[in-house]
Amino acid sequence: MRPSPVVSAIGTGALAFGLALSGTPGALAATGALPQSPTPEADAVSMQEALQRDLDLTSAEAEELLAAQDTAFEVDEAAAEAAGDAYGGSVFDTESLELTVLVTDAAAVEAVEATGAGTELVSYGIDGLDEIVQELNAADAVPGVVGWYPDVAGDTVVLEVLEGSGADVSGLLADAGVDASAVEVTTSDQPELYADIIGGLAYTMGGRCSVGFAATNAAGQPGFVTAGHCGRVGTQVTIGNGRGVFEQSVFPGNDAAFVRGTSNFTLTNLVSRYNTGGYATVAGHNQAPIGSSVCRSGSTTGWHCGTIQARGQSVSYPEGTVTNMTRTTVCAEPGDSGGSYISGTQAQGVTSGGSGNCRTGGTTFYQEVTPMVNSWGVRLRT
Repeated sequence: MRPSPVVSAIGTGALAFGLALSGTPGALAATGALPQSPTPEADAVSMQEALQRDLDLTSAEAEELLAAQDTAFEVDEAAAEAAGDAYGGSVFDTESLELTVLVTDAAAVEAVEATGAGTELVSYGIDGLDEIVQELNAADAVPGVVGWYPDVAGDTVVLEVLEGSGADVSGLLADAGVDASAVEVTTSDQPELYADIIGGLAYTMGGRCSVGFAATNAAGQPGFVTAGHCGRVGTQVTIGNGRGVFEQSVFPGNDAAFVRGTSNFTLTNLVSRYNTGGYATVAGHNQAPIGSSVCRSGSTTGWHCGTIQARGQSVSYPEGTVTNMTRTTVCAEPGDSGGSYISGTQAQGVTSGGSGNCRTGGTTFYQEVTPMVNSWGVRLRT
């Protein structure tokens, strides 16, 4: 499944979202509405078992990976503080279980390595790559170009074009004022939104989507975060015997929404693992380093895992462009939209779209959850 570009604003109350993270996420269940398996499988799949299945790991390897990622969260935070302005991002390797912190100044290497992280000296770093992405975002759309994102590990910006489209990449780079040496061009499928309207229960509103994480709005009223393309402000939703309404919604530009409960909403800090009948527990929403494993819950395909490939992806859907998406190797299909992405116990985001499917694999994008907390005063349940 190959990823795609950007998303914008829908309805009143639409806000622009940045990449800053903060707050505390959780998952929602409507009273009496327990998750049912959307696609039955023979075996129950816990987070560890899902990592074994989707990343081809043994039980011991999956357990070791989860423990190493928990440590990497803490080391990355300390390393970023030690590096200061020279911090260029970080990459976690799921095979070696090592965290590498990228630095733009050799003078910061010693301080960063003292935190226990490995280091690599780079030219651009995440801030420099983000500047290039923003320049591309501001340029006029070019037919055949479906997305671009910062590849922190490669210290380059990847530009995706439809194979055989003859996209005028040189013209786009010239218009954006971007140095071609900073860009790697690859081919991609056309991304699509997973807008068939379930951290992963199904809700309906003329279609079917998936719950992201349980939350309260700035006024303390219960609800949940989900994808903006699932509904405009004022759209009515049903989840089990619960009822709600889209109070905030942004798409395109971004792909985020808050649904406020109007009756029978009970909030939990759980994400359905579907096929187990069990749940993942949300303890926070620290941003996982690039390269970390991440799992997704959704009403069409259930519980699947993969790795985080990049942040700051711009995706050009046929319905509009969205920015600041996070790119993953996790599969998804229509109806999974809005569902939860979680790494360990840390909430990450809600499903936007992608390409491919869960039979042959693919690429998906999610909207980071913290900007919703920062922009709307949403408090996620932990």
